[in-house]
Amino acid sequence: MSVAKIVEIVGSSEKGWEDAAQVAVTEAMKTLRGIRGIEVVDQTAQVDSKTGKITRYRTCVKLSFGVESK
Repeated sequence: MSVAKIVEIVGSSEKGWEDAAQVAVTEAMKTLRGIRGIEVVDQTAQVDSKTGKITRYRTCVKLSFGVESK
């Protein structure tokens, strides 16, 4: 039998939403083992009020990983 756990986290990047998702996965891998997949839940951005340009991208993802049994 296989069991998975889901964790929701937010990654941030100046490059784009895809990079923000990768940042989230890379950081999660420092403490979680066996990440099997992600689901993009939300994408937001910070905008410079003077120029109207996007300055930071944020991607909220749900990570799934296996639960280890003893």
